[in-house]
Amino acid sequence: MSDGAAATAISNLDLSKVVLAIGSLGTAAYGVVDATKCFGGGISNRGFGQIKRVVSSLIPKDPNNNMASSPTPPKDTPGLSRPSVLATLKANWVNGMSMADQKSVAMTLIRLNFTVANAKQMALATGTDPEALERAAKKMLEVASPADGANTQADGKKKLRDPQAERDADEYARFNLVVSALLDQAYQRADQQYRNGAKLLAIPVAVALAYLGAWALDGGNLSPGDSLRALIGGLLATPLAPIAKDLSTSIQAASKLAQAWKK
Repeated sequence: MSDGAAATAISNLDLSKVVLAIGSLGTAAYGVVDATKCFGGGISNRGFGQIKRVVSSLIPKDPNNNMASSPTPPKDTPGLSRPSVLATLKANWVNGMSMADQKSVAMTLIRLNFTVANAKQMALATGTDPEALERAAKKMLEVASPADGANTQADGKKKLRDPQAERDADEYARFNLVVSALLDQAYQRADQQYRNGAKLLAIPVAVALAYLGAWALDGGNLSPGDSLRALIGGLLATPLAPIAKDLSTSIQAASKLAQAWKK
């Protein structure tokens, strides 16, 4: 196709249909990018580093690996090791679980790893009082496994309120708030990195698809003009894809209004 004939053909096209075609190209490019999940997670791995960094700072390593070495580990041991927690969170991330559910699971797994042995390390990671957090962990362990008569006095009356215990409970609540804030920050940044990474990867894919389509239509002979149009269409495809339908409708409405003014 000559450049003059191509220009004439382009001028006869409906602009709204051109926008829809370019948007469809962008959608196809996103589909190709999403298909990379078949290869070890592909683009879905993008952003998980933010989550891994925050969770790894909150869950200390288990140097003794008590859970693996003992079939019946003591009660004051983490629910899951750090690698197991990260593997679970990565599976949820790659699978596309909702953001709120992912943060809820992460919070639960971090709480499962909150023990007397690692309370001070987790306090340092969250900027809370190590001593108070350790006492709170001990209190939680006592509540989970109360000794005989631990919660009542000999006369059957309840113990008086302990101000220190209340302060420790407040510090634990503060710890939970800090962890929630850190997780929210990590997941928001991870989601932003994933979306930006997907868009960036979709651009060269869209350009390649545009060149392939132009090459097929021209019978394997691409003129400089066709190459330029394919390049422009490919570059516009990714940003136009999410708004192509609305933009096409707006163009049609504007065209009808312009025709009404001419009458």
